[in-house]
Amino acid sequence: MNYTPEEMMTIAAARRFRDRAVCFVGVGLPSVAACVARELHAPNMTLVYESGTIGAKPTKAPLSIADLELAETADFIVNVPEIFSYWLQGGRIEAGFLGAAQIDRFGNVNSTVIGNYNSPKVRLPGAGGAPHISANVREIVVIVRQTPKTFVARLDFLTTARTQARTTVVTDLGMLEMHPVSRELVLTSRYAGVSVEEIREATGWDLQISENLTETSEPTERELAVLRELG
Repeated sequence: MNYTPEEMMTIAAARRFRDRAVCFVGVGLPSVAACVARELHAPNMTLVYESGTIGAKPTKAPLSIADLELAETADFIVNVPEIFSYWLQGGRIEAGFLGAAQIDRFGNVNSTVIGNYNSPKVRLPGAGGAPHISANVREIVVIVRQTPKTFVARLDFLTTARTQARTTVVTDLGMLEMHPVSRELVLTSRYAGVSVEEIREATGWDLQISENLTETSEPTERELAVLRELG
């Protein structure tokens, strides 16, 4: 079966969504994964977006948190302060699905700048609600392509600090999870055809490998069909 590393990553992320869970979703790959999950195995989950839409049911990945389809398909809409004070700080959201520009071995994330903050090479969208999401949910899933430029020993800027939330990082090479003692990201699963050596070469630190390393199941025809229908 032919599929791309990005398709494998998106499907692996989609599998992390649970039916009937309440999930805070970022735009981009997290939203694509959410759409796949809703179609396949989690039709009753509640998607929450930073713009205030609760229970949005997008049929395609939204272009931004202000995408009209999010508002049109939501169960209801609240203001932004209510999203953060009542829903997030009130413990009503179980999981957060986020993207990143850089991540370090402890799960700290940069989504602000690449390079020096005062004269950056690239200025990124910034924190948004990520620090609040990370601090108030029980599970964090970060979806990011794995290269030495993204998996770095030292962040160019600390946007979102790691928390006590259970953390999983889904990449285009495999999946990493936070070790319960060292609080360091450990490779727990690799994709078919991807070697441990390749994954280590794409990581800017001495990556630890789980003793129980598994191989992630390849995408099914149905998963690929649903993903590709999203365009």
